[in-house]
Amino acid sequence: MPIAGVLSGALVWGLIWYPYRALQHVGVSGAMATFITYLLAMLCGAFMLPLVWRERSTFGWWALLLVLSAGWANLGYVLGMLHGEVMRVLLLFYLAPVWTILFSFWLLGERLNRYGYLIVALSMSGAMIMLWEPGMGLPFPKNISEWLGLSAGMGFALSNVTSRRAAQLSVQVKSFSMWLGTALLTLPLLLWQGGGGEQMLSISTQSWMLLALMGLVLCATSFAVQFGITYLSANRAIVLFLFELVVAAVSSYFLADETMDVRNWIGAILIIFASLLSGKLCSDNSLD
Repeated sequence: MPIAGVLSGALVWGLIWYPYRALQHVGVSGAMATFITYLLAMLCGAFMLPLVWRERSTFGWWALLLVLSAGWANLGYVLGMLHGEVMRVLLLFYLAPVWTILFSFWLLGERLNRYGYLIVALSMSGAMIMLWEPGMGLPFPKNISEWLGLSAGMGFALSNVTSRRAAQLSVQVKSFSMWLGTALLTLPLLLWQGGGGEQMLSISTQSWMLLALMGLVLCATSFAVQFGITYLSANRAIVLFLFELVVAAVSSYFLADETMDVRNWIGAILIIFASLLSGKLCSDNSLD
């Protein structure tokens, strides 16, 4: 069941960029669509509120860190995928094994074994190959979408590790934290953009139906993913999430007519291989 929960999340997140793009095409901005869908997810999960409230004494700083990290992972992912090349943004997001290793060391006390150093080297090499272009200087993300994908991956890794660290929190609390964090972090962006009221009033019935369906799916998926990563190691969960790359590659090819060149494929292979190796990381505090 934990594996099925993580795989369901990978499937949904490999496809959900497309309805967000479709909504943006009809005038619903990424920030507005994100805010509405996660607010609806919270409403769908409102039946969990009594249990969540009863656990308030156990929240502490870990719950706050989970709210912020998961919220940014979701918001950064959506905004990055809306304007960037799907696979490039997603591959930068999937540098998450590097950040997972670091956060696992700091927060869980998991020490690097011989695979850990190789994972860091492979992941960073893959990213540099993807991002390097002759005459363009250092191999950094080249636009805001790629920076968003990279930082969202950091948030995802931190939320994954924090979910493991906060063992006192139930799956219901962790799921609710994801929805709450995303809605809270999106609200300042909406206020900064302005015109949110007018935009919401102009949303068509068909768009509201799509938003409602997405909210329902996100509610179910968040619960399934939190259940999965609660009972799986942080590094094993990252490996299972790689299924999202397969889904995104196929969907971006057929739905967005996007293809990758040889350099991007080489970088992608290195990043994917690094994620696969991350499943071999030990959590026994051994350096060997």
